[in-house]
Amino acid sequence: MNEDFRKTAPAPLALVPFEIPQPFEIVLPNNLKVVIFEDKRLPIVSFRLAFRFGEVNEPRDAIGLTSAMTSMLSEGTRTRTSLQLAEEIESLGAHVSASANADNTVIAGSALSLYSSDILKLMAEMVLFPTFPESELKLYKQNTIEGLKFQRSQPNFLAEEQTSRILYGSHPYSITTPKPGDIEKITREKLIEFHQKMLVPNNATLIVVGDANRDEILQEIEENFGGWKEGNVEEMQFPAPPARTMTTVTIVDRPGSAQSNIVLSNPAINRTNPDYFPLLVMNQILGAGASSRLFMNLREEKGYTYGAYSSLDTRRLAGAFEATSEVRTAVTGDSLKEFFYELRRIRDERVSEEEITDARNFLSGVFPIRAETQEGLTNLIVSQQLYNLPADYLQTYRDKVNAVTFEKIELVAKKYVTPEKMAIVVVGDAEEVLPQVQSYSSEIEIFDTEGNSVDIANYGKSSIGESADVNGKWNLTVDFQGQKLSVTLSLEQNGNKINGSLESMLGNGEITDGKVTGNKVFGTAKIEVQGQSLEIMLKGDLENENEIKGMLSAQKDGFPDLSFTGTKSG
Repeated sequence: MNEDFRKTAPAPLALVPFEIPQPFEIVLPNNLKVVIFEDKRLPIVSFRLAFRFGEVNEPRDAIGLTSAMTSMLSEGTRTRTSLQLAEEIESLGAHVSASANADNTVIAGSALSLYSSDILKLMAEMVLFPTFPESELKLYKQNTIEGLKFQRSQPNFLAEEQTSRILYGSHPYSITTPKPGDIEKITREKLIEFHQKMLVPNNATLIVVGDANRDEILQEIEENFGGWKEGNVEEMQFPAPPARTMTTVTIVDRPGSAQSNIVLSNPAINRTNPDYFPLLVMNQILGAGASSRLFMNLREEKGYTYGAYSSLDTRRLAGAFEATSEVRTAVTGDSLKEFFYELRRIRDERVSEEEITDARNFLSGVFPIRAETQEGLTNLIVSQQLYNLPADYLQTYRDKVNAVTFEKIELVAKKYVTPEKMAIVVVGDAEEVLPQVQSYSSEIEIFDTEGNSVDIANYGKSSIGESADVNGKWNLTVDFQGQKLSVTLSLEQNGNKINGSLESMLGNGEITDGKVTGNKVFGTAKIEVQGQSLEIMLKGDLENENEIKGMLSAQKDGFPDLSFTGTKSG
């Protein structure tokens, strides 16, 4: 058989035709905008009641109020308790949820078209007549505070927290999450007042997508939401994000971490900026996928990481460009070198014909797939409405992608990728990371995982003084959900480096690349728990030569930090 055909990639198929009609739009007397897109492919209807306010709009002395209010909408109404709401939604085989982000708040519902009237009534009751029961609020506050504690163990969150602080300064976008004290201050009275002020029809759009008759669903919407009273929509003014003038380095110290989470970022565009499509194509070439420049360099060529990417965070009022990766601690500095090489190359060298063709083909080809499902189509229409995108945005998306030229990519790369003004954030072992990043900026700051600033003079002293001797077997007692769990550590020490093993009823694992600094012990063990790989971080303080106490933590949802005490047995 002639194998020559294997040597040449097949030619790309022609673009699949994508024709989507314009939805029906109407504004009710109370200024609630209604958008109806009839889609008879499946007997399902999706609803989105979308508000143009989000966490950015909450009072500065009430951080977390928006998320609390949206979460509590399903916890009780004038006629139904939280349990009754949940049971009724489940009996319909439906889904109802409420969520908020920095810019928007969305109440979502979906059900078989047979039950669309029932779901619409439930959504109206949740939005118009929530009661915010004290008992449910107490439970929400308890769960949220526990969740905030868990966030502090997640490197991605720690990186996002610092990146937002640096890029947005005094702008509300700088706040990524409330503090426990903010949650404690939330009261039922504040929720009621905030609900009445913010959930108003003249700042909302109700989007209906699916198997619905326009006239019938519009009548039902008027019956359920027609009596909703208008409110005052406040035009809030915010400080501008700070202008960046130089590259800075911020380290979040996670002693003993086996890897560094790297984020490089600079200010970019908001969602409606006319440079959106050129920047989208440029980002696809630079780092949006597994064939991008960053991925091919840091993973395929250098082997520093499982993946390296770039992305655009485009919001209503501002935005950012980011490049990210999780790399081995030892190659943090080398990884930064490759990041900056690629960031400068996308600015200084013209992209190839193959790169721009592949990027345009991918973006224009994948767009119709996003609209294939009703959920995907609904989300596209919601974004279009919330960000006031052009009426023909969906119809002309592929044309605008394919209109991006070499010159436009070069222009936006030089404008929005600024290596000389980059904010570098690294979450990892500061003792190991600091010497690798010092050449990138004279402005270096270090924080602990609680967000507290740490004196940089505390670092770089690990080679001074003698490290404790931790050789041998250690019997640990771990406090695990109120029970005592036995864990055995077997450590082998060479200078200030340690290796060994961890044995427990949860699983066994090898400790690699650990270290001892003075009386502090750090290490990472990879174990198998129910068929899944779990990375356990050990942080310990020697009380004396035979006693230790510390913490075990894991980068996994639902795995809390576990305190331990232990003694040396040999």
